[in-house]
Amino acid sequence: MDIRAVAVNPLISLPPHRPNAGKAAPFLPMSRAEMDALGWDACDIVLVTGDAYVDHPSFGMAIIGRLLEAQGFRVGILSQPDWQSAEPFKALGKPTLFFGVTGGNLDSMVNRYTSDRRLRHDDAYTAGGEGGKRPDRCTIVYTQRCREAYKDVPIILGGIEASLRRIAHYDYWSDKVRRSILADAKADLLIYGNAERAVVEVANRLADGESPRDLDSVRGVALFRRVPEHYAELHADDLDSADEGATRQPGATVIRLPAYEQVEQDREAYARASRVLHREANPGNARPMVQRHGDRDLWLNPPPIPLSSDEMDAVYDLPYARAPHPSYGDAKIPAWDMIKFSVTIMRGCFGGCTFCSITEHEGRVIQNRSEGSILREIELIRDKTPGFTGVISDVGGPTANMYRMACKDPKIEAACRLPSCVFPEICPNLNTSHDDLIRLYRKVREVKGVKKVMVASGVRYDLAVQSPEYIKELVTHHVGGYLKIAPEHTERGPLDKMMKPGIGTYDRFKEMFEAAAKQAGKKYYLIPYFIAAHPGTTDEDMMNLAIWLKKNRYRADQVQTFLPSPMATATAMYHTGVNTLRGVRRGASDTVETVKGGRQRKLHKAFLRYHDPDNWPLLREALKEMGRADLIGSRPDQLVPAYQPPGTGKAAGTKRPVRPTSRGAQRFTTKGVPLPK
Repeated sequence: MDIRAVAVNPLISLPPHRPNAGKAAPFLPMSRAEMDALGWDACDIVLVTGDAYVDHPSFGMAIIGRLLEAQGFRVGILSQPDWQSAEPFKALGKPTLFFGVTGGNLDSMVNRYTSDRRLRHDDAYTAGGEGGKRPDRCTIVYTQRCREAYKDVPIILGGIEASLRRIAHYDYWSDKVRRSILADAKADLLIYGNAERAVVEVANRLADGESPRDLDSVRGVALFRRVPEHYAELHADDLDSADEGATRQPGATVIRLPAYEQVEQDREAYARASRVLHREANPGNARPMVQRHGDRDLWLNPPPIPLSSDEMDAVYDLPYARAPHPSYGDAKIPAWDMIKFSVTIMRGCFGGCTFCSITEHEGRVIQNRSEGSILREIELIRDKTPGFTGVISDVGGPTANMYRMACKDPKIEAACRLPSCVFPEICPNLNTSHDDLIRLYRKVREVKGVKKVMVASGVRYDLAVQSPEYIKELVTHHVGGYLKIAPEHTERGPLDKMMKPGIGTYDRFKEMFEAAAKQAGKKYYLIPYFIAAHPGTTDEDMMNLAIWLKKNRYRADQVQTFLPSPMATATAMYHTGVNTLRGVRRGASDTVETVKGGRQRKLHKAFLRYHDPDNWPLLREALKEMGRADLIGSRPDQLVPAYQPPGTGKAAGTKRPVRPTSRGAQRFTTKGVPLPK
């Protein structure tokens, strides 16, 4: 089965809900006055979001709102409403169809707290960059207030926070397993992943008089329902205890995951549920799953069918205002400033990095825009975005260089259950040609008024080395001084748990990058990113990484400690100590060393900043405990000196100013956990 050819209704195919809806609103209304100006007596749908409302396709609520508007629905936006009472949730009146609730472009807990559980005081998705404009677990809080405002209006959850919490999941901030967010929020329906196809069907069926409980056939939704009698149940335990071919049953089959009450208490059961969830992620062969929550069954339908290029174009060609809502005045919205001159060319990622949430949300199948749609957006940026100086800040997506890459055989693609197309090696069935991307780059550079086109999205270097022509094109035309790259580690142990290639592949890319830069007469640098304290990482692994950094004369200004984001494979490893990349069998599962203690997490982070005198006392102590006191001293091959400069270390008490970089050393900033916009 070719999942790109599955018989589904085109995204914009149904007759509009309101045929004479008129032209698009300048902005979707955020007040009664704006509704009055549009001649509306009520909204059909009110979207509640934890982000500032920026009418641009990099912001989820703008996409969903404009798409529903194109279907003839009257859509309003409640952006960052005051959650202290239900009154602000009545600002647009009672919606005739439903409330759509999302935490925003980031999970609200990831947005609010660091990997050390420290409170952040800023928020890139808020006007003025001010923190505290949304509550913790804001999807749950917003849903409660919507229910208080209008108790009989259906509530549908969506966005990254709902998507990654759709089943019972480990929550790092409370250090416990929580129920599905659908249960905690007491909403009617949850749409996970890219929601366009599902939300259009849901809206039209609700408009036709159906109720949320009738929508159990929609792909990409979760809801509470009974398992139909004609379904055969396949227990998750069986999938790793027997040959999977023997477990396949004809007819309608649903996979029963271990219940919430079981995964809450039994870490091996949690690991099994996580493994099965990730193996049932291919739209071509995924089966529905159920998970018991108390006396109810949470039902998850298979993922949505990926959008075709025509459908992607339809989404990105909608009449966005391409600006923040006027109510924000001149206030800066950092996330908007970051992306307003950038262009998304594709979605999805088949890399499968275990610490990343992209695959769990957007899927492995790459969804591409056409060249024409991309070029039209660049012309809109040139003509309509204030402050444009001729520089496109990024042409990319979740990764920079997966544009139009896909499995060579649609039948193999539809049957595959592997979590990555590039690990442990690049699959021979994967088309890794960069020709379409190179051609796109050249056409973008030719757009009148465009002086420079940057590539700021992360380059997947194991793919790039397959195309010397791409590396040459990238370095010659699309790098501005430095290029970010993500080897994440040097040691095989943590790399295997991350599903990342060995450091040798990075070395090969570096050699090709530097050769291309020299040929182009450029002086460019690579910025490698690394993660501390990832599952599967030992103290010795971090020590070896620090030695590699010093040998290669790298110094990190900022570092990222592993953040266990909801539903990620690495998070399951962190919580359970079980390697879910392999079979999970009672008493016979592969174990994973995890880094949870505060001192050890600080140590791993300190190894990445081996050059910082404030870290030297901890590193000296650890090196002695590890039997590696030979690395303490002032020789070039030693890691930290034996002396401690005055005013540094534990007794310093104050933050020191940034020290100048040693001559010849490269200073770089490390990367955090990647999350979809």
